[in-house]
Amino acid sequence: MTTGDAVPERATRIRMTGTQRREQLIEIGRTLFAERGYEATSIEEIAQRAAVSKPVVYEHFGGKEGLYAVVVDREMSTLLAMITASLTGHRSRVRVEAVALALLTYVEERSDGFRILVRDSPVAAPDGTYSSLLNDAVGQVGHILAGDFERRGLNPALSPLYAQALVGMVSMTAQWWLDDRTPPKEVVAAHVVNLCWNGLTNLEADPQLGA
Repeated sequence: MTTGDAVPERATRIRMTGTQRREQLIEIGRTLFAERGYEATSIEEIAQRAAVSKPVVYEHFGGKEGLYAVVVDREMSTLLAMITASLTGHRSRVRVEAVALALLTYVEERSDGFRILVRDSPVAAPDGTYSSLLNDAVGQVGHILAGDFERRGLNPALSPLYAQALVGMVSMTAQWWLDDRTPPKEVVAAHVVNLCWNGLTNLEADPQLGA
């Protein structure tokens, strides 16, 4: 090889715009928060993975808490949008099935985000949490059940209680399904709603505890 054919060994670094750098840091933070949790993740490691200095991270987010807040806000918005979209139209049971499937689809497609949301948030984190998002879902499902209860002569005032139980069941099942991923999400959603809905179908107007 002649001197003119020599290729410099120094790797060429691609310069990012401010927006691109911010997105890169968000994705790296999302991965690390999912892997290690908030407390075990450091600004040093985030900066190292992004191949930037710590001041760059501080410049974009003000610190770890700021980055975490952005990650959580995005995951909350994504999940809430999926749940809200699943509640449009259709009969009551189909909408409940759609809610279960929407949550499982989110778990499947954004596992890192789900792991972040179900962990305890740091004290200084924003008010938005997974539990508050589930409360939003409870309110929407409660509205569906209230109309169904009225049509069947049941007390619609109790619909929030049943909505809490139903959403809680789906949420806990999703956390169980996160690691194993079997059976397929469609099968899981169908069985969860089978248990919920067939129980709702035969509701007693005034249930009492057995002796």
